[in-house]
Amino acid sequence: MQRRSFLAGAAAALPAARAFAQTGKASVLRYVPQADLTVIDPVMTTAYITRFHATMVWDQLYGIDHTLTPQPQMVQGHTVEDGGKLYTFTLRDGLMFHDKTPVRGRDCIASIKRWAARDPMGQALMARVDEMGAPDDKRFTIRLKRPFALVLNCLAKIGPPALVIMPERLANTDPFTAITEIVGSGPFTFVASERVVGSRVVYAKNKDYVPRPSGTVDWLAGPKIVHFDRVEWVVIPDPATAAGALTEGEVDWWENPQNDILPLLQKASGVRTELGTPLGNIGTGIFNHLYPPFDKPAVRKVVLQAMSQADFMTAAAGTDPKMWKDGIGTFAPGTPMASSKGLSVLSAPKPGLPALKKALVDAGYKGEKIVFMAPSDQAALFGMCAVAQDMLQKIGMNVDYAVMDWGTLVQRRASKSPPDKGGWNMFITSWAGIDMTTPITNQPLRSNGDKAWFGWPNLPPVQQGIEAWLEAPNLAAQQTIAGDIQEKALDLLPYLPLGQYFYDTACRTNITGIIPGQFVFWNVRRT
Repeated sequence: MQRRSFLAGAAAALPAARAFAQTGKASVLRYVPQADLTVIDPVMTTAYITRFHATMVWDQLYGIDHTLTPQPQMVQGHTVEDGGKLYTFTLRDGLMFHDKTPVRGRDCIASIKRWAARDPMGQALMARVDEMGAPDDKRFTIRLKRPFALVLNCLAKIGPPALVIMPERLANTDPFTAITEIVGSGPFTFVASERVVGSRVVYAKNKDYVPRPSGTVDWLAGPKIVHFDRVEWVVIPDPATAAGALTEGEVDWWENPQNDILPLLQKASGVRTELGTPLGNIGTGIFNHLYPPFDKPAVRKVVLQAMSQADFMTAAAGTDPKMWKDGIGTFAPGTPMASSKGLSVLSAPKPGLPALKKALVDAGYKGEKIVFMAPSDQAALFGMCAVAQDMLQKIGMNVDYAVMDWGTLVQRRASKSPPDKGGWNMFITSWAGIDMTTPITNQPLRSNGDKAWFGWPNLPPVQQGIEAWLEAPNLAAQQTIAGDIQEKALDLLPYLPLGQYFYDTACRTNITGIIPGQFVFWNVRRT
């Protein structure tokens, strides 16, 4: 984007941006999210915007810190007995739902069950549970069939869908039916009466919330102390409008400005930028395995041969090589499960277009229309979609490029209908690096058919590797199995690995306390 066109767009956007402002309210934080909130039930989607909503409204039993270690949050502590098969958890004092009822052990059990029905990590836990119970209001127990080292990691699950605690009467809702009443346990209440679809989401400080009395604020761990009476999410899809609103002080914080706008924001008075997350985002091309042509492993392999992670990452994050990495496999670089095993396929010489076109036909492609969903309001994803469209067309695919907003894509991707009847063949999304650190938190890796994430790959060698990883006795064994899983995944391709990219978040210089790596709203204050 050229400086002159950016400034002209930002100047033109200011009158509209000022309409969002409520000047003179220092106790209000105005935040520009990545997209509108379209799903308010925390277990119904893996969309990050819903995860951010969930962490405001509900609390967690455990919160992970920057070392990926679970720390007690709603739980005061726990004991482990019977050779690692019986866990007893005690809730801390002062826990209360937004309807003024106390948080009880049976609320926790019901919430775990509902979440587990929708989450692979939860399903892994429940497969090993003999029984769960609540001997009294302050405690709940989990008895296992056999020892399972990841119990606390499951209870600290933050990657969407996050495990959050809601009242038993709501948690008893069928996990495949959305709740319509929002009664939280967390530091903010959801102000449903002020929600304007496509424009605004409002949260109020929960004055009855009791933060942990001790600990260090570290990612999702530690005391959740709120310094604003009100948080307003102001949905501004146009980057120039969002930039204008931030530079003029009409909003306080912009989650994810485009990288090509960052130099201008960094020069603006009263604005600062900082790294959004140290683990970056991992790009993924999601295939629909239910329908041709991506039901065929050989077709998926041709697409892998044709792609360049550098092209996708440049489209997502710009030309600055510090803002992206290629040669990225299944797990976030620099984390314990990251491996070089099988990565040579990503750096192999690329065949020419004639060879790729022939290979595609030989693989079984018969000219089927490819319904490719592209979100116009997600700049990084939309850039990668354009690269994919061009690549697929060049190798001979008939691409139906379906442009829509992110909220519509999130709803449509759940459809298992044929692509020509409201379904789809492919889309691109990205994942916070924190959610790509293990085989069980890597959602698109799951390959157990109908129980898998959208795309529904049914690849037994990959899924068997995931199950073996869950039973690994120690870190070394986990790392060996993770390398094997990556090698299988790069051969069978449950999804297309696109690389890792980084982005900055931007805020006014008087906003402090943003927790690195997390988009949460406690600890943040205005100085």
